[in-house]
Amino acid sequence: MTDQPLQPDIAPWALVNVSSQAALLTDIRTRLTRKTGFGVATLNLDHVVKLRQGAAFRQAYGRHSHITADGRPIVWLSRLAGHDIDLVTGSDLVDPLARLCAETGTPLAFVGATEPVLEAATAFLTARHPGLAIVARIAPPMGFDPENAEAVIADIIASGAGLCLLALGAPKQEILAARLTQAHPDIGVVSIGAGLDFLAGTQVRAPKIMRAMALEWLWRLIRSPRRLGLRYAACAGVLPGLVAQAFASRRGGSDAAGVGDRQP
Repeated sequence: MTDQPLQPDIAPWALVNVSSQAALLTDIRTRLTRKTGFGVATLNLDHVVKLRQGAAFRQAYGRHSHITADGRPIVWLSRLAGHDIDLVTGSDLVDPLARLCAETGTPLAFVGATEPVLEAATAFLTARHPGLAIVARIAPPMGFDPENAEAVIADIIASGAGLCLLALGAPKQEILAARLTQAHPDIGVVSIGAGLDFLAGTQVRAPKIMRAMALEWLWRLIRSPRRLGLRYAACAGVLPGLVAQAFASRRGGSDAAGVGDRQP
């Protein structure tokens, strides 16, 4: 973990240090085999807004070893700034990470969502990946505070999990991830957002054609306008400045850090 303090206006392309899903999974396989801890955060525009607003969120992000581009705008901005990266979403990591756990004999834990969701996701993944051991399923109550999560952290450590998937939403999952890796440096932690809900069928992901057309955001907005309207408006508000910053970065040829400079 880097534990480096982040500046409120840090550029997204200075944070992302994972070029592709294949590269990430290769590194995670090595770390699971060696029982070397890590933390994976999946950056999107909403996170960029929250990073500007919250010191605790910035501190938590700084403790993650891997940061992926979980959102087309982050990919496009990074490429505009001269960094060639692929989209790597938390939801798309759940199944391949479960496969890696089964193949490496790594016990897996879930934190987040609801008990029915965790039960359905467990049934799906254990049927799909024989030998997968899911040793903890923790559905925190409403109002869960990751800053006061000693009992949850203790339960995860006691379970013997080598990898923990957090489905709490930002910033809770990233803050808990930072606390967990600090308490147990040998564990791997990945924030996956709604990944377990998609597996359980309690949330419906955008059709593949909409994802291919970079319209997943529109699908979400249509389905949850009240919840996402203000959030997406805030994201749209920071986008023009980020585009200008990316152009300037490309012309200047320098950044505080870029893909390949801030290595996992």
